[in-house]
Amino acid sequence: MFAQTRPFRRSRLAVGILLALSAAVLAGCTEEKAEAPAPVIRPVKVVEVAGSEGERKLDYSGRIRARSEMALGFRVPGKITERPVNIGDRVKAGDVLARIDPTDYRLSVETAKANLAAAERQVETAQSAERRARDLFNKNVASKSQLEEAENGVSQAASLRDSARSSLAQAENQVRYTDLTAVEDGIVTATQGEQGLVVAAGTPVVTVARDSEKEVQIAVPETEVSAFTVGKDVTVGLWSDRGLRLKGKVREVAGSADPTSRTFDVRISLPENDRVLLGMTAFVETTANEGQDFITIPLTALAEKDKKPIVWTVARESETVHARPVEVAEFADKGVRIASGLKPGDLVVAAGTQFMSENLQVKLDPEIRDAAAATPPADATASIQR
Repeated sequence: MFAQTRPFRRSRLAVGILLALSAAVLAGCTEEKAEAPAPVIRPVKVVEVAGSEGERKLDYSGRIRARSEMALGFRVPGKITERPVNIGDRVKAGDVLARIDPTDYRLSVETAKANLAAAERQVETAQSAERRARDLFNKNVASKSQLEEAENGVSQAASLRDSARSSLAQAENQVRYTDLTAVEDGIVTATQGEQGLVVAAGTPVVTVARDSEKEVQIAVPETEVSAFTVGKDVTVGLWSDRGLRLKGKVREVAGSADPTSRTFDVRISLPENDRVLLGMTAFVETTANEGQDFITIPLTALAEKDKKPIVWTVARESETVHARPVEVAEFADKGVRIASGLKPGDLVVAAGTQFMSENLQVKLDPEIRDAAAATPPADATASIQR
């Protein structure tokens, strides 16, 4: 009896163990199903394409300078003995800016005076000889040729006297030229000569800028110089005074590009304003007519597919994402300028383009989905179910 009962108990025990293991396995599967990760929701920024642009903004920095600036130098060579002005000094017309040693020029004046005195004596001698020859000719003692010779002597002596007078005047002028004076009222903007320096005639020593009329000088690349025409109104501001805005006018556009920088020099006249000082840094703002309409989108909205630029657009009705090829015109400060491929009213994914795929379902804000194409651009957040 005992031998028959023992195998039966073992079989019941094995069945129990199998049932327990099965229950554990089923419980584990149920737990795995319960702990399965929820679908990932990734936010994405969507922008609505605004109207196309026919103009674009140009912004250049430049320097405030005087419209008239004179680099003054001596009209005669010499050694600088004095330079009483420095950079920033205000001068008036006639003020002495620098002097050179006048000793040699004063000696030239004395020589010219002596030569003039000798020439005047020769004229007096020639005139006396001419009077005697005329008296003798009238008495039929001297011939006609002798009288003419005496008259020619007077003319030659007079010519020598006039030449001596001119030489004296020139020597006196050279003495005056040893003083370098201001031609007009202005401000000293540069000094190129120091005391003791020997300079040649015409070498710039002091630069004086007229303080009345001021202008901005900017350098414009050849691709945008056509946006600056003589007489065009532009907006000018100062880096040191952001609240100041002046109405400038293009006065001059260089006829040729600088050989080094390949830029064109543009000068813009400014109205009189006490807050505008020479040497200040200014910025010039204007617009350029493109001749073609462009659409600007954020740089983050641009993606690439098959090595070609694309953007991901969202269909309002189906709320799905689709790749659309675009033609990039240029990269600007505020984003990417698109020449073709988009139209006003399109919804473009502006962030998270790396997570996009064709026909991916998204959830749009109802206000964005139902907005008309003419609505001004607005940022929205869509949730992507993956």
